[in-house]
Amino acid sequence: MTERTVRMDRAGATREAILGTAEQLFAEHGVHAVSNRHISEAAGQGNNAAVNYHFGTKVDLVRAIMRKHTARIEVLRTEMVDAMPAGPGLREWVACLVRPTTTYLDELGVPSWFARFGAQIMTDPALREIMVTESLSSPVLAHAVDGLNRCLPQLPPEVRAERADMIRQLMIHVTAERERALAEGTPTPRATWADAATGLIDGITGLALAPVTR
Repeated sequence: MTERTVRMDRAGATREAILGTAEQLFAEHGVHAVSNRHISEAAGQGNNAAVNYHFGTKVDLVRAIMRKHTARIEVLRTEMVDAMPAGPGLREWVACLVRPTTTYLDELGVPSWFARFGAQIMTDPALREIMVTESLSSPVLAHAVDGLNRCLPQLPPEVRAERADMIRQLMIHVTAERERALAEGTPTPRATWADAATGLIDGITGLALAPVTR
């Protein structure tokens, strides 16, 4: 192994340590409560500027954390969409929104921090656009959303937009709350992530089909 390879491996390990540490700290304390120096120290880096050196700004770090996770979720969603039956209905499209994320969170084991990290990002006006942009840039997710919308032609545009926001909030905060409960060892309404996904799919399907007050 050459010296250059050793340096590259060391740099890669440092980046992964920073990403994992930052994700946990952001999930537990919020993004603005955690400094880059705090992340460097918690990641065991003697250089307090390690975050800046490897990632640049905090915004760049948040984006890197998102991309670390969304790549696997994208694979799971693609597999699910490819396996869809002919003429899928609303519930099948909702499942394509929900289950890739819950399956991935199950793969991460306990404890994990990604769901709570996402919830923190979505409540931050300066950073939520990163999460929205990273998610909406996914062609397979856009395909699933289009399929869902085709099942709801009767919804007025403003109601469709309103319910899309409700669905996004449900997905983010229900998974974050379950992740928190698992990490703390407190009871959860559903025994498994698969069961939790079923409950979430039920709720979102009902929300999408709810009557509209004129």
